[in-house]
Amino acid sequence: MKLEGIFSPIARRRRDFLNRTNPTGPFDKFPRFVHYTTAEAALSIIKSKRFWLRNSTCMSDFREVDHGHDILLAFVSDPAKNKEFKSALDACWPGAAEEAFTLFDQHWASIKFSTYIASFSEHGDDEDVHGRLSMWRAIRPANARVALVFRVPRFGIPNFRLHFNPVSYLTTSEGDRSMHEVVEQVRANCDFLKSLDRSIIVGSVFYMCLGAVTCMKHEGFKEEREWRAIYSTFDTSDDATVMERSIETVDGVPQIVCKVPLDKTVSPLLEPLDFARIFDRLIIGPSSYPWVMYEAFCNALADSGVQDSGKKVINSTIPIRSP
Repeated sequence: MKLEGIFSPIARRRRDFLNRTNPTGPFDKFPRFVHYTTAEAALSIIKSKRFWLRNSTCMSDFREVDHGHDILLAFVSDPAKNKEFKSALDACWPGAAEEAFTLFDQHWASIKFSTYIASFSEHGDDEDVHGRLSMWRAIRPANARVALVFRVPRFGIPNFRLHFNPVSYLTTSEGDRSMHEVVEQVRANCDFLKSLDRSIIVGSVFYMCLGAVTCMKHEGFKEEREWRAIYSTFDTSDDATVMERSIETVDGVPQIVCKVPLDKTVSPLLEPLDFARIFDRLIIGPSSYPWVMYEAFCNALADSGVQDSGKKVINSTIPIRSP
């Protein structure tokens, strides 16, 4: 947590803000996140207790990863800014910044083409009935649409090489200010950083860069309030992964999909993320068949172990065109 506050202060503040009223529990007060998707995809998630993570090159924002990389590159390519960052960290661990930047450059191609992402959005109490209009509109009207809402424990995601981070919506100048804040945090916490193993510092800078490219989007997407589950296949820091991989066809395109099991029977470490435990509600979006879908989802949720499923499926009556 302290390292995240030093090297990713924007993400740390967002995480702390969402957990401000519930630092330790109870579970029913943990922040909620929502996944807007098609009814077909939602049914697959419920039945299989698995979330799909798709390659970053398949995301709807055609500049995924590149936008954040451009902002990061603009900073480190500036001789004065590069020197300022390296000098601050060299005072704690000489050469650590250079080593981390070199390591990141070596992995850049793998990061761009071997990173898998699932998108979620922060969910507010005022969205419990109707959801968020802009998110419904983001799904093609030809598809029946639903929103899956979950409560995510603050420390509930095992390492399994899966990261759950907020997205930052920054311009180049805002990205610069963020990096300067990191420099100040490094200077203010130099004694703490000196107390850690060098490999931890190198790894922290590397993951700072990874977070910048995978969790930074154009400021025009800001209203999405997005968080991302991120899995990089090149990362072998923890060999105990339970991630599953398969070849699927999505929108006519065959592709590798990584699947996160939300099933405590796969591993006891997954108990905090078992589907029936974290599930909060399902909102049926604009549809010509809301009551048919209601019955189907109530039964599917009950089969997946969700108690009182009939009380947790809501028909949104938001008046936009439906299939």
